[in-house]
Parts: sequence; structure tokens; C-alpha cells
Amino acid sequence: MTYYAGLDVALRTVALCIVDDQGKIAFDRSLACDVEAISKCLREFPHPLERVGFEAGAMSQHLFFGLQACGFEVVCMEARQVMAALSAMRNKTDKNDARGIAQLLRSGWFNSVHMKSHQAHVQRALLSSRKAVLNKCIDLANEVRGLLKVFGVRLPPRTSHGSFDAIVREIIEADEDLTHALMPLLDARQVLFKTYLELDRRVKRACVGDEVCRRFMTVPGVGPILALTFKAAVDDPARFSSSRNVGAHFGLTPRRFQSGEIDNTGRISRAGDADVRSALYSGANALLMRSMKWTQLKAWGTRLMKTKGRRKAIVAVARKLAVVLHRMWVDGTEFRWDKVEVKA
Repeated sequence: MTYYAGLDVALRTVALCIVDDQGKIAFDRSLACDVEAISKCLREFPHPLERVGFEAGAMSQHLFFGLQACGFEVVCMEARQVMAALSAMRNKTDKNDARGIAQLLRSGWFNSVHMKSHQAHVQRALLSSRKAVLNKCIDLANEVRGLLKVFGVRLPPRTSHGSFDAIVREIIEADEDLTHALMPLLDARQVLFKTYLELDRRVKRACVGDEVCRRFMTVPGVGPILALTFKAAVDDPARFSSSRNVGAHFGLTPRRFQSGEIDNTGRISRAGDADVRSALYSGANALLMRSMKWTQLKAWGTRLMKTKGRRKAIVAVARKLAVVLHRMWVDGTEFRWDKVEVKA
């Protein structure tokens, strides 16, 4: 008899359900969300377990490597697929979700999620910290702009982050009331901006110190942010059987709905990591609009822009850029600058 253990993971508790190969429930319990407590309960089960599975979530990384180190065969399942399967259940409870996950393990109707390495999560945390602090700087700057409009003060629309503080201080220092109200806000923004500059330097140092990221930056339009974001998101290039799958993984390929005589192709799926998709779009835009040297990729995107429009061309180049970066990573090669004749 083969047994499968399904875990419905919450922040502090875990619902555990073990079923046999016939789908009958052999064990059911609620535990603390702790690797030692879960592994102890699984070891006390009198029969060996074929697989232990749970859906992807915030605690997946910790539980996956923790239970794997305890000697269990662990599977992390795609959350959207698990949600679609569990939506057929009448009552949604933690116990029922654990039973449904165990049944999914038994049936094999699931897609495994790649668990990223510790280094990839550290790189992602650094990028997320930088982005969060930058967003707070922008929020405070917009708040200052809005408050100054009440007094008839309109700041220039294209004020850089570095010069914003000096421009505003010069304006409000002439008014004692404005200084009393807005100076603490500017001081808080200045501290955040200095923190952002430090995080930005750390991102650039991490990128320069990584051989793969340095290779990525040989591609026109690819800077430190895109290089480190792409590397942290992919983590292991071998998990993609073909480089063409990378664009679809990050949601840069069109949706398709086919049923009988209906066959519709829609906009891009927007699946996967939104930060990677945004970084690839920015890199493709820089390649098409800012890069002065012509390449086959830029020539192809420029031709596409004339027929499909600017936005669709940038999305298409972003997908190609993901394919090129993955192939460079797999082959260990740098970007090849082919000569392109541009027709007037």
C-alpha cells in the first residue's frame, strides 16, 4: 500500500492528511507550522510515505528544504492549479484543503514548482528592498507636490530624485508656516533617499561580482537591475527544456482560448513574476529607443514597430530578450554584435 501526505499550510498551523493509493483517509491532524513538529508526526506514521506535498506559498521555501533534509520526498505544487482543483469542494476548510492536496498527490494531476536556491532569494530580497524604498521616496515626493499646490506652488514636472530636496527646501524656507509643516516630511524623504542610494550601490556591486550578470550586461539595453532580476528569477537555467519556454513562463506570450469552432488569441498572459516582466519590458524599450548601435534584434524590433506599433514591438522584443539571455546562460557565451545594414 502506498501513502501520500498533503499539507495545507497557514502562517502558524498546518492541516495534515494522509491517504492511501485507493484515496481512503488514513490519518488526519492539525499541527504547528514547524518543520520538527511535522517531520515528527510523519515519522510516527506506521507506513512509509511515497510523497509529501503542499501548494506554493510564503512558507514553501522553509518547509520544502526542511522536510527534504529530514529524508522525505517533498513536492511543492503550483498554487493556481491547486486552487482550481479545490474550488470544486463544497466547504472550504483547512482540513478539506489538506484532503484535496493529498488526493492531488495521489492522482499525479499537478505541476511541481521549482524551489529557488538561497542565493536567488537573497538577490530577490535585495531587489525588493531597493524597490520598496524607492516607492516610498516617490510617495513622499508626490505628497509634497500635492501639499504645495494648495499654496499655488507648482514644482517642475521633471525633477530628479537627487535634486528634489534642494529645490523644495529653497521654496519653503521663505515661508515659516510651510517650513513648520513640510520640513519633517522632507527630512524623512532625505533619509529614505540615502537608503535607496546605498541599496542601489549594493545591487550594482552584486551584479558586477556575478559572472553570469556581467555576461548578461553585454546585451544592449540590459543593465544591473534587469541582469540581477532575471538571474534571481530563473535561478537554474536547466529547469527550462527550451529557451523559448522562458518568455511564456514570465507571461510574455499571447493567451489562447479554443473550444470547438472557437479559436481566439488574446493579449499576453501576464503569468509569472511581474517584476521580471517589467524589467524585460524596460530593457527592450532601452534597446529599441536608446541603444545607438544596430543589432539583428533591434532591426527586427524596429521593423515590427512599423507594422504592429510601439508597445507590441517592445513586448515582442522583451520575449526575445528573455530567450537570448537564457541561451547565453546555458551556452556560456556573450552577446554577438552582428553587422546590420539599415535601409533608409
